[in-house]
Amino acid sequence: QVQLVESGGGSVQAGGSLRLSCAAYGYPYSSSCMGWFRQVPGKLREGVATICTGGVKTYCTDSVKGRFTISQDSAKNTMFLQMNSLKPEDTAMYYCAADPQGYCVTEADFRYWGRGTRVTVSS
Repeated sequence: QVQLVESGGGSVQAGGSLRLSCAAYGYPYSSSCMGWFRQVPGKLREGVATICTGGVKTYCTDSVKGRFTISQDSAKNTMFLQMNSLKPEDTAMYYCAADPQGYCVTEADFRYWGRGTRVTVSS
């Protein structure tokens, strides 16, 4: 059974940093894509960044470019999101997700989801 577990969320002041982690358990796919999404209550979930086999990275949201960095440790089946220069508008529940087919084109491609970790940025 595949399980994605996020950690690293918390409360920080604007300008601060957080590092989110996503551990993938029972995930047997060697060629795949993983990503970070976020959602604010009352709004649609939005993609933040994806990383695919080979290390190809895509930042889906212009507002995070230059501030967030996605990475992975394939040996440990863990994905990370380093978030620097955080802004109040980054406040959201952050989810990690996995697309075993490696497409990462739409949200529907992501078959597996974690339960989320909350990030709160105060001004």
